Amino acid sequence: MVRPVNEHDTLLFPDSIDRLTDFASLISLDLTDIFFTLDSGFDSDYNKRLIESHQMIPVIKPNRRGTKDEKKLEKMFNNFNEQVYKKRFVIERVFAWQDTYRKLVTRYEKLESTHNGFKYLAYSMINLRVFVK
Repeated sequence: MVRPVNEHDTLLFPDSIDRLTDFASLISLDLTDIFFTLDSGFDSDYNKRLIESHQMIPVIKPNRRGTKDEKKLEKMFNNFNEQVYKKRFVIERVFAWQDTYRKLVTRYEKLESTHNGFKYLAYSMINLRVFVK
């Protein structure tokens, strides 16, 4: 899905999670009780309920919002699974590797199929670099 660069991710989230679950059911992938991690920009009760409505477990880093009250902070971090959230780094690292390919960072292609072809080529190069070590 291609969207304007000035449209924030939090606005795209409800439609994106619906598309994700639709695609998962299309390929017979069960997303029930999996962890769904997001950064603190997505920390809201609405997003947590939306994830739970799709039978997934939200792991969203709490946004402190300038809070200094220890009791409020303890309540915010009470249900936060830090062990699962730390594994998010693996995915973020792949995106960073992808960003080393200038053709993917600045999109020159008008056709989505051409852009996806370059993505597949970049992922192949990333995997080759990892497996050849």
